[in-house]
Amino acid sequence: MTKSNSRESQYSIDPLFLERWSPRAFTGEVIDESELLTILDAAHWAPSSANQQPWRFIYALKGSEDWDKFVGLLVESNQEWAKNASALIYVVSRGFSGDFSEGRKSYTHSFDAGTAWGYLALQARLSGFYAHGMGGIKHEEIQQTFAIPEGYRVEAGVALGRLADKSVLSERNQEREVPSQRKPLSEVAFRGKFIAN
Repeated sequence: MTKSNSRESQYSIDPLFLERWSPRAFTGEVIDESELLTILDAAHWAPSSANQQPWRFIYALKGSEDWDKFVGLLVESNQEWAKNASALIYVVSRGFSGDFSEGRKSYTHSFDAGTAWGYLALQARLSGFYAHGMGGIKHEEIQQTFAIPEGYRVEAGVALGRLADKSVLSERNQEREVPSQRKPLSEVAFRGKFIAN
């Protein structure tokens, strides 16, 4: 059993997995690009089917000329707090794989990009930052804004920064600013059968 960050695992896992969570309260301090690239480097070492590495990361640093454009590509409820992040990242995956499968659609590109996001989130924590993944982004606008060609899928957004006190958030978000719990493992892992619950 492992306990950390007001969370408890039934098994003895590394505390890092409990310490990683998705806060909304960020300090807004500027991140050095090399620090962000270190985090993205860890993400790009994620495993992928046939080593296709389908993930792509589009990023902006707070204070850069692209910052307002990146914030504007989030849904409004996420703009409210994510504007105080140090970096914003859009994760895109390549659904067609060229040479390996003769241009056929890759079945696992989203799965692989999700693995890269997991690596990103863990390296962020190891580097003293927090990463908050977001589905609340303007997918079609992102596709158009960055001229992302057909065959690529806009997966998610990520806000990255250093943790601030929750008082920087709206009252609604202050109430939500706690590490979330997880269902018991027995509700998601089944030996020899599937249970829809």
